Amino acid sequence: MAQLMPWACQRIQGLAQRLLPDSLFGRLALLLVVAVVSSHVLALTLMFELNPFPPPHHSPPPPGHGPPPMFHVGLLMDITVRLLALVLAAWVGARWLSEPVRKFGQAAKELGRDIHRPAMPEEGTLECREAIRVFNQMQERMCLQLAQRDQFVAAVSHDLRTPLTRLTLRVQSLSDPQTRQSFGKDITEMDHMIRTTLDYLRGMADPEPKVLLDVGSLLTSLEEDFQDSGQDVRVQGRVAAAPLLIQASALRRCLGNLVENAVRYGKRARISLTDVGDQLQISVQDDGPGIAPGELDKVLAPFYRVESSRNRNSGGVGLGLASAHEFAQKHGGSLTLCNPIEGGLLATLCLPRQKPIDR
Repeated sequence: MAQLMPWACQRIQGLAQRLLPDSLFGRLALLLVVAVVSSHVLALTLMFELNPFPPPHHSPPPPGHGPPPMFHVGLLMDITVRLLALVLAAWVGARWLSEPVRKFGQAAKELGRDIHRPAMPEEGTLECREAIRVFNQMQERMCLQLAQRDQFVAAVSHDLRTPLTRLTLRVQSLSDPQTRQSFGKDITEMDHMIRTTLDYLRGMADPEPKVLLDVGSLLTSLEEDFQDSGQDVRVQGRVAAAPLLIQASALRRCLGNLVENAVRYGKRARISLTDVGDQLQISVQDDGPGIAPGELDKVLAPFYRVESSRNRNSGGVGLGLASAHEFAQKHGGSLTLCNPIEGGLLATLCLPRQKPIDR
C-alpha cells in the first residue's frame, strides 16, 4: 500500500497536468468559469439551507410593507458569498499566474550578478516555458561569447607581449644611456597599458566565488604592499569591521585601482573604512588637483581621460576608475567621486552586505 501511494500521486498529478489548459489564456479562462460556477453554487446552497421552502399559508405582505426580512438576508448572503468567492479566486489566480513571472524576473536579476548561474527549469504555462527556453539560450550564448572573448584576450596578450620583450632586449644593448632610458620608459608605459586593458577585459566576466572577507585586513595588506614600493599610502582610523561577502581578488583589484589612481595623480593616498551596519564604506582621498564637477561622472566611463588636469604624462589609460565603478555596480554598490573642501579627490566605495545564497 505504501508503494502504491507515490505511484497514485504521480498518476493523479500527470492527469491533472494533461487536463489543465496549457496556455496562460486557457488557464485564466478556466479560472473565471470555476469562480463564477462555484460562487453561484455556494450562494444557492446557503440560501436553501437557511430557507429551503416557503412557510405554509404564506400570505403576501400588506401593501407598503415590502418583502419579508428573510428575503433581505438571503439577498445579502447571496451577494456576500459571490463577492468573497470571486475575490478569493482572483487572489489565488493572481498568485498562480504570477509565480512563474516572478521567478523569471528573479532569474534575470541574478543573471546580472552571475552570468554562470544555473539555467532556469522550464515550467509553467506554454508562454512561460517558451520565454524561459529563450532566456536560457540567451544565457548560453552570452557565456559562449565571454569564453571566446577570454580566448581572444589571451591570444592578444601573447601576441603583444612578444614584440615588447624583443624591444626590451634590444633597448638594453643601446650605448647611449639617455636614449636607453627614454625607450625603456615608453616600453614600460606600453606594457602597463596592455596589462591594464587586458585585466579590465578579463575582470568583466570574473567567475570568482564570493567569500566572507575581513576587509580591514585587506586594507592593511594593501597599505603594506604600496609602502614597500615607496608609495605614500596610509590607512587612517579604525579598520575593524564585520566580514563582508564579496569576491576577494576582485575587491583587491578595485581598491588597488583607486589607491593607484590617488598616488599617480595626488602623490599620496589616505584610506578610511566605515562600517554602517548594512554596508561598508571605503574612502580613498588624495592631494591632487581634483576633477572638474562636470567631469566627475564622465571619468567613470572606460577609456575616458581628463586631459586638462590628469594627462597621459602621468600614465594610465583611463580604466582604473571605470573598473572600480563596474565592480561596485556588479556587487550592488556604488562608487562616487567628489572634490573635498580641503582639496584633492575623494573616491567613496559603498558595498552592501549580502546574505549567502543557497543553491
